[in-house]
Amino acid sequence: MPRLASKIAIVTGGAQGIGRAIVEKFVCEGASVSFLDNDTYTATRTASELRAHFLPADVTREDDVRCAFRHVVETQGRVDILVNNAGRNSYFDAAKMTSEQWDAVIALNLKAAWLCSKYVLPVMQRHGGGAIVNISSLHGRLTTTGMFPYAAAKAGLLGLTRSLALDYGPDQIRVNAILPGWTRTPAVDDWFSNQPDPEAAERLVLDTQPLRRIASPAEVANLVAFVASDEASAITGAEFTVDCGLGARYA
Repeated sequence: MPRLASKIAIVTGGAQGIGRAIVEKFVCEGASVSFLDNDTYTATRTASELRAHFLPADVTREDDVRCAFRHVVETQGRVDILVNNAGRNSYFDAAKMTSEQWDAVIALNLKAAWLCSKYVLPVMQRHGGGAIVNISSLHGRLTTTGMFPYAAAKAGLLGLTRSLALDYGPDQIRVNAILPGWTRTPAVDDWFSNQPDPEAAERLVLDTQPLRRIASPAEVANLVAFVASDEASAITGAEFTVDCGLGARYA
């Protein structure tokens, strides 16, 4: 039997990259999947290809989140799994960044996970439990120069994970975090392509990985599916890296 058979799942940022891979994996594992995204064109195509339900929403806007979650509960009856995946790399100089830019980065990479959790936790409580998986980043634990304020937001997401795991554990709601490192998403491929020497830039990145490669979105999705499933029923408040060993390096 598929490990997520009969589960009702919501995934944010599911149109492409890691989010799309999670939607695809969940569908293959038997879940009924609704995903939120504000890229209507890409999301509509993803929904058709993967047999998932697309709900247009800006997850930084509370009204959008409230309406999307209400729709899923009204049509599906409950929510068993939430994956807070929506996010975006951001690069700013702390001394030059504006308050508006800070607010936008924190809203997408941290506040959105709280908003979605806010509206799913009461539903999970009423139905005897559930699983929340937050997609943080290796930058939440370790980082490098030039990653402000992305690293701050992703570290905050780890704090949110631990707090919700403690507060809602008695309700049998498990909350865990996945920390991807370099992952072969469209955004990463675009970053390589925009470097002065794309091949050299990619070789430099691969040489820093102990496995001498970077992860695929499907490899991240495989772990998400396990952590969200009943096979991980004793795991909460935990952090799992998917980084081809990069986090084990000292230098």
